[in-house]
Amino acid sequence: MYAFTYERPTTLAQAVSHLQAGGQALAGGQTLLASMKQRLLAPEQLVDLGALPELQGVCQDGDHLVIGAMTRHQDVANNALVCQHLPGLAALANGIGDKQIRAMGTLGGSVANNDPAACYPSALLAFGATVVTNQRSIAAEDFFQGLYSTALEPGELIVAIRFPLAQRAAYAKFKQSASRFALVGVFVAQTSTGVRVAITGAGNGVFRHAGLEAALSQSFTPEAVAQVAIDASDLNGDLHASADYRAHLITVQTQRAVRLALA
Repeated sequence: MYAFTYERPTTLAQAVSHLQAGGQALAGGQTLLASMKQRLLAPEQLVDLGALPELQGVCQDGDHLVIGAMTRHQDVANNALVCQHLPGLAALANGIGDKQIRAMGTLGGSVANNDPAACYPSALLAFGATVVTNQRSIAAEDFFQGLYSTALEPGELIVAIRFPLAQRAAYAKFKQSASRFALVGVFVAQTSTGVRVAITGAGNGVFRHAGLEAALSQSFTPEAVAQVAIDASDLNGDLHASADYRAHLITVQTQRAVRLALA
């Protein structure tokens, strides 16, 4: 690592002040610290968000669950409100990485990082969630902007995520065995306005699939999924899987997600 200074603010205003002065936010550190160790990143100042209680926890606000940005994966997975109202999200959180990662990694950190194979972005996009920052509210559709890219401005900090409740929802992923990231992950949510299908791991960022959404809005069954052709031309191909194989996995994981949602 290169030399850096460390700040641990106790108020949101202090944290924002450090960030606007050029500090780097530190949430769970599961990506940031590894990148610093490899000297891929060299922030001059780390701003630890772990002492900000207003960024932690889960509450219900009408027909939404609001989850603080610094809520750990294991706490999302085990929270009674999440398990009751958004069990698909709880199951997703319980399948991230291993126990050590779930004990440290945070919802906001993962969303802000926007790894193209991360699980949470698919949940935000499928539910039609809203990212709440210290400055504004951003629809998930507008927040994720491609490979490791988001709508966050310099000095802007995620405070919470607002998830609307859905009639049914579930997530299924085929893990890359070494990293446990999604080789392909599919989140399916049946809402009052139709079905939303979000896919992670298959492209340069999370995306929705209009063909699957149309088919499942007509018939929310695994059989409906089988009738949808998945175009592999825009999908990733690498040493882990070809684009054609990822296209096949999209079909399989969508069918699995639908079965889970119906169970």
